[in-house]
Amino acid sequence: MNEEQGWDRARWLWLAALVGGISFFVAVHQRWDGAAVDLWKTSGVALLAIWAAVNARNADGRLIAAALGFGALGDWMLDAIGLLQGAAAFAIGHVIAITLYLRNRRPVLTGSQRLLVLAVVPLALAIAWALTRHGEAGQMGAAVGYTALVAAMAASAWASRFPRYRTGIGAMLFLASDLFIFAGEGGALSRDVTLWFVWPLYFAGQALIAWGVVGTLAKGARD
Repeated sequence: MNEEQGWDRARWLWLAALVGGISFFVAVHQRWDGAAVDLWKTSGVALLAIWAAVNARNADGRLIAAALGFGALGDWMLDAIGLLQGAAAFAIGHVIAITLYLRNRRPVLTGSQRLLVLAVVPLALAIAWALTRHGEAGQMGAAVGYTALVAAMAASAWASRFPRYRTGIGAMLFLASDLFIFAGEGGALSRDVTLWFVWPLYFAGQALIAWGVVGTLAKGARD
Protein backbone atom coordinates (compact mmCIF):
# COMPACT_ATOMS: atom_id res chain seq x y z
CA MET A 1 0.00 0.00 0.00
CA ASN A 2 1.47 3.38 -0.94
CA GLU A 3 1.48 6.47 1.27
CA GLU A 4 -1.41 8.16 -0.53
CA GLN A 5 -3.63 5.13 0.05
CA GLY A 6 -2.69 5.09 3.75
CA TRP A 7 -3.52 8.78 3.98
CA ASP A 8 -6.94 8.29 2.34
CA ARG A 9 -7.80 5.25 4.44
CA ALA A 10 -8.18 7.31 7.62
CA ARG A 11 -9.95 10.29 6.04
CA TRP A 12 -13.20 9.38 7.82
CA LEU A 13 -11.52 10.07 11.16
CA TRP A 14 -10.54 13.54 9.97
CA LEU A 15 -14.11 14.23 8.85
CA ALA A 16 -15.55 12.88 12.11
CA ALA A 17 -13.17 15.15 14.04
CA LEU A 18 -14.42 18.16 12.08
CA VAL A 19 -18.03 17.23 12.82
CA GLY A 20 -17.30 16.87 16.54
CA GLY A 21 -15.28 20.06 16.83
CA ILE A 22 -17.40 22.34 14.65
CA SER A 23 -20.71 21.16 16.08
CA PHE A 24 -19.51 21.86 19.63
CA PHE A 25 -19.88 25.57 18.98
CA VAL A 26 -23.62 25.02 19.44
CA ALA A 27 -22.95 24.00 23.04
CA VAL A 28 -20.63 27.00 23.48
CA HIS A 29 -23.22 29.42 22.16
CA GLN A 30 -26.03 27.90 24.24
CA ARG A 31 -23.75 27.68 27.31
CA TRP A 32 -24.62 24.03 27.92
CA ASP A 33 -22.66 22.04 30.48
CA GLY A 34 -22.56 18.60 32.03
CA ALA A 35 -20.68 15.34 31.58
CA ALA A 36 -22.07 14.65 28.10
CA VAL A 37 -21.12 18.15 26.96
CA ASP A 38 -17.58 17.67 28.32
CA LEU A 39 -17.23 14.53 26.17
CA TRP A 40 -18.65 16.36 23.16
CA LYS A 41 -16.07 19.09 23.69
CA THR A 42 -13.30 16.51 23.78
CA SER A 43 -14.44 14.61 20.70
CA GLY A 44 -13.01 16.88 18.01
CA VAL A 45 -9.37 16.97 19.12
CA ALA A 46 -9.53 13.40 20.46
CA LEU A 47 -10.49 12.18 16.98
CA LEU A 48 -7.70 14.29 15.48
CA ALA A 49 -5.31 12.53 17.87
CA ILE A 50 -6.60 9.10 16.84
CA TRP A 51 -6.34 10.09 13.17
CA ALA A 52 -2.75 11.18 13.74
CA ALA A 53 -1.95 7.91 15.54
CA VAL A 54 -3.44 5.84 12.70
CA ASN A 55 -1.25 7.69 10.22
CA ALA A 56 1.90 7.69 12.38
CA ARG A 57 4.85 6.06 10.64
CA ASN A 58 7.70 7.18 12.87
CA ALA A 59 8.55 9.01 16.09
CA ASP A 60 7.41 12.35 14.67
CA GLY A 61 4.01 10.89 13.85
CA ARG A 62 3.69 9.59 17.39
CA LEU A 63 4.71 12.99 18.78
CA ILE A 64 1.93 14.88 16.99
CA ALA A 65 -0.57 12.22 18.06
CA ALA A 66 0.59 12.65 21.67
CA ALA A 67 0.46 16.46 21.48
CA LEU A 68 -3.11 16.30 20.18
CA GLY A 69 -3.99 13.67 22.76
CA PHE A 70 -2.91 15.91 25.63
CA GLY A 71 -4.87 18.74 24.02
CA ALA A 72 -7.99 16.56 24.07
CA LEU A 73 -7.29 15.61 27.68
CA GLY A 74 -6.98 19.31 28.52
CA ASP A 75 -10.29 20.04 26.80
CA TRP A 76 -11.99 17.52 29.06
CA MET A 77 -10.15 18.35 32.28
CA LEU A 78 -10.74 22.12 32.10
CA ASP A 79 -14.47 21.69 32.77
CA ALA A 80 -14.69 18.21 34.26
CA ILE A 81 -11.89 18.52 36.83
CA GLY A 82 -10.39 22.00 37.03
CA LEU A 83 -8.52 24.84 35.36
CA LEU A 84 -5.08 23.98 36.73
CA GLN A 85 -5.32 20.32 35.75
CA GLY A 86 -6.53 21.20 32.27
CA ALA A 87 -3.79 23.79 31.83
CA ALA A 88 -1.19 21.22 32.93
CA ALA A 89 -2.40 18.77 30.27
CA PHE A 90 -2.20 21.48 27.62
CA ALA A 91 1.28 22.45 28.83
CA ILE A 92 2.52 18.89 28.38
CA GLY A 93 1.04 18.88 24.88
CA HIS A 94 2.82 22.13 24.04
CA VAL A 95 6.18 20.77 25.24
CA ILE A 96 5.68 17.69 23.04
CA ALA A 97 4.72 19.89 20.07
CA ILE A 98 7.78 22.11 20.57
CA THR A 99 9.96 18.99 20.62
CA LEU A 100 8.39 17.87 17.34
CA TYR A 101 8.90 21.25 15.66
CA LEU A 102 12.50 21.55 16.82
CA ARG A 103 13.19 18.08 15.42
CA ASN A 104 11.83 19.36 12.11
CA ARG A 105 13.39 22.82 11.87
CA ARG A 106 13.29 24.51 8.49
CA PRO A 107 16.89 24.66 7.17
CA VAL A 108 16.65 28.27 5.97
CA LEU A 109 14.43 31.15 7.11
CA THR A 110 13.99 34.41 5.24
CA GLY A 111 14.54 37.66 7.08
CA SER A 112 10.81 38.29 7.55
CA GLN A 113 10.22 34.73 8.72
CA ARG A 114 13.04 35.01 11.26
CA LEU A 115 11.68 38.34 12.47
CA LEU A 116 8.23 36.86 13.05
CA VAL A 117 9.65 33.87 14.92
CA LEU A 118 11.64 36.19 17.20
CA ALA A 119 8.74 38.58 17.75
CA VAL A 120 5.97 36.10 18.59
CA VAL A 121 6.95 35.37 22.20
CA PRO A 122 7.64 38.92 23.43
CA LEU A 123 4.62 40.31 21.60
CA ALA A 124 2.32 37.62 23.02
CA LEU A 125 3.71 38.21 26.53
CA ALA A 126 3.09 41.95 26.25
CA ILE A 127 -0.50 41.35 25.13
CA ALA A 128 -1.14 38.79 27.89
CA TRP A 129 0.24 41.18 30.51
CA ALA A 130 -1.87 44.07 29.21
CA LEU A 131 -5.01 41.92 29.27
CA THR A 132 -4.51 40.57 32.80
CA ARG A 133 -2.59 43.32 34.64
CA HIS A 134 -5.66 44.56 36.52
CA GLY A 135 -6.43 41.13 37.93
CA GLU A 136 -4.87 39.23 40.80
CA ALA A 137 -1.08 38.98 40.70
CA GLY A 138 -1.13 35.17 40.80
CA GLN A 139 -3.57 34.93 37.92
CA MET A 140 -1.57 37.42 35.88
CA GLY A 141 1.64 35.47 36.49
CA ALA A 142 0.00 32.19 35.50
CA ALA A 143 -1.46 33.74 32.35
CA VAL A 144 1.85 35.26 31.28
CA GLY A 145 3.76 32.05 32.04
CA TYR A 146 1.32 29.89 30.10
CA THR A 147 1.33 32.38 27.22
CA ALA A 148 5.10 32.07 27.01
CA LEU A 149 4.76 28.33 26.45
CA VAL A 150 1.98 28.64 23.85
CA ALA A 151 3.87 31.40 22.05
CA ALA A 152 7.03 29.29 22.00
CA MET A 153 4.99 26.48 20.45
CA ALA A 154 3.64 28.86 17.80
CA ALA A 155 7.08 30.30 17.03
CA SER A 156 8.67 26.85 16.71
CA ALA A 157 5.78 25.72 14.47
CA TRP A 158 6.35 28.71 12.19
CA ALA A 159 10.07 27.90 12.01
CA SER A 160 9.46 24.22 11.26
CA ARG A 161 9.39 22.50 7.87
CA PHE A 162 5.65 21.91 8.17
CA PRO A 163 3.39 24.04 5.93
CA ARG A 164 3.03 27.55 7.32
CA TYR A 165 -0.42 28.00 5.81
CA ARG A 166 -1.61 25.00 7.76
CA THR A 167 0.53 24.17 10.79
CA GLY A 168 2.05 27.63 11.18
CA ILE A 169 -1.22 29.52 10.97
CA GLY A 170 -2.93 26.85 13.07
CA ALA A 171 -0.44 27.40 15.89
CA MET A 172 -0.98 31.17 15.67
CA LEU A 173 -4.76 30.66 15.87
CA PHE A 174 -4.23 28.51 18.98
CA LEU A 175 -2.26 31.36 20.55
CA ALA A 176 -4.92 33.90 19.57
CA SER A 177 -7.59 31.73 21.18
CA ASP A 178 -5.77 31.81 24.51
CA LEU A 179 -5.34 35.58 24.30
CA PHE A 180 -9.09 35.95 23.79
CA ILE A 181 -9.60 33.84 26.93
CA PHE A 182 -7.41 36.25 28.88
CA ALA A 183 -9.26 39.22 27.36
CA GLY A 184 -12.50 37.80 28.71
CA GLU A 185 -11.09 36.86 32.10
CA GLY A 186 -9.32 40.21 32.51
CA GLY A 187 -12.35 42.27 31.52
CA ALA A 188 -10.84 43.77 28.38
CA LEU A 189 -13.67 42.19 26.39
CA SER A 190 -17.06 40.89 27.42
CA ARG A 191 -17.32 37.11 27.63
CA ASP A 192 -20.38 37.48 25.40
CA VAL A 193 -17.91 38.67 22.77
CA THR A 194 -15.03 36.28 23.42
CA LEU A 195 -17.24 33.18 23.22
CA TRP A 196 -17.55 33.87 19.48
CA PHE A 197 -13.77 33.61 19.08
CA VAL A 198 -12.23 31.25 21.64
CA TRP A 199 -13.58 27.88 20.49
CA PRO A 200 -13.56 28.56 16.71
CA LEU A 201 -9.96 29.81 16.82
CA TYR A 202 -8.85 26.96 19.08
CA PHE A 203 -10.41 24.13 17.13
CA ALA A 204 -9.47 25.59 13.75
CA GLY A 205 -5.93 25.90 15.06
CA GLN A 206 -5.76 22.30 16.23
CA ALA A 207 -7.28 21.03 12.98
CA LEU A 208 -4.82 23.02 10.84
CA ILE A 209 -1.87 21.89 12.97
CA ALA A 210 -2.93 18.26 12.61
CA TRP A 211 -3.59 18.58 8.87
CA GLY A 212 -0.23 20.16 8.19
CA VAL A 213 1.88 17.82 10.31
CA VAL A 214 0.09 14.54 9.66
CA GLY A 215 -0.25 15.23 5.94
CA THR A 216 3.41 16.15 5.56
CA LEU A 217 4.63 13.13 7.50
CA ALA A 218 2.22 10.66 5.91
CA LYS A 219 3.06 11.74 2.39
CA GLY A 220 6.76 12.06 3.03
CA ALA A 221 6.60 15.69 1.91
CA ARG A 222 9.22 18.29 2.64
CA ASP A 223 7.26 21.53 2.45
